[in-house]
Formats: sequence, structure tokens, C-alpha cells
Amino acid sequence: MSKRQESKYKINRRLGVNLWGRAKSPVNKREYGPGQHGQRRKQKPSDFSVQLMAKQKLKGYYGNISEKQFRKYYEEAVRRKGDTSENLIELLERRLDAVIYRLKFAITPFAARQLISHGHVLVNGRKVNIPSFLVRDGDEIELREKSKHLAVVLDAAQSPERDAPEYVEVDHRQMKGKFIRAPRHADVPYPVQMEPNLVVEFYSR
Repeated sequence: MSKRQESKYKINRRLGVNLWGRAKSPVNKREYGPGQHGQRRKQKPSDFSVQLMAKQKLKGYYGNISEKQFRKYYEEAVRRKGDTSENLIELLERRLDAVIYRLKFAITPFAARQLISHGHVLVNGRKVNIPSFLVRDGDEIELREKSKHLAVVLDAAQSPERDAPEYVEVDHRQMKGKFIRAPRHADVPYPVQMEPNLVVEFYSR
């Protein structure tokens, strides 16, 4: 699991976007970056900085995955047939913590990661406590019986901030869901524009 030393909302401030589309994001009030230099006039970004920003946004969105792990996803995306940027999105969306987030069992990717690490999640009836576990088409995901009534889970399921996308099925009464298929980039409900093609360019320099 990626170690977090800073508030998740500092990622929003640094990148200047409301990465998860949450009402609590400080970017809603202060669109400039953190620190004493946050309000200084920005120069036109170089191609490198644009590519780096695209990578930081995508990496941060999925719970600030470590650089080592994120690069492994890129290398696997390159190895697979088809469009590398689409393959990268598919791999990220197959992560168990991403699926738990899509099913609205957790309010943020960070909360989804914690839910899995603490042993609350079953995949095809077996406990899985690895957030980076890759879910396959048709896999059934549910919460353990004792975990279905946790306040944080109920709050997430009832949150009006977002809906479950069409590539998953979910029953919030039973707290069960299914990963139907791998999404295309256009299917993923990102609150901000993601540019995986720029991420591919960054790593292929």
C-alpha cells in the first residue's frame, strides 16, 4: 500500500483541480496552489511539465499510487496488445480499491484502500486484503456480513456525489456488486479531464 504522508486534499491544491469532484475540496475556495508561492503568476508550461502533470493527476486519482507500482502498470500496458493508454486505464480500473470506489462502498479511493486492507472485502466469496488485486470480468465483490452496516459504508452508498458506472453492477441493500467488463477511457466517470496518452508520452521519452 502506498504510504501517505500528506493530506489527500493537498494533491488537489498542488495540481489545481478538484481531483475527485468532492464538495469538501479546498480548490473550490482557493484555486491557487499551496504555500507562499502558490499565487504567483504561472508561466506557459513546457511539454515535459504538461506530461508530468497528466501523470500526477492519474496517479493521484487512484489513491496516489507509488511511482514504482504506477510504472509497472505502464510497462504492462505496453506489453499488452492494443492502445497503450486504453490498456493503462483498464489496469487501473481493475484494481480492487478502484472497483470498491466505483461500487460506492467507500467515499474516496483512500477509504476503499483502507476497507480492503482491514479485511472487509470478499471477492468471489474469498477475503482479499490487497488493494492492488486485479479484478477479472465477472468477479463478484461484496462486503463481509459484519461490515455491511459500517457507518462509513452506508454514508458512501447513500452519497449523491456520484453514481456507479455502467461497467459494474451493484446492490446496495446486499452490499454486493459485480465487475462486468473492462471500461474504455471514455466510460470512466472522471470528474476532471484525464490524458493517459500524455502519460504514455512521459514514460516513452
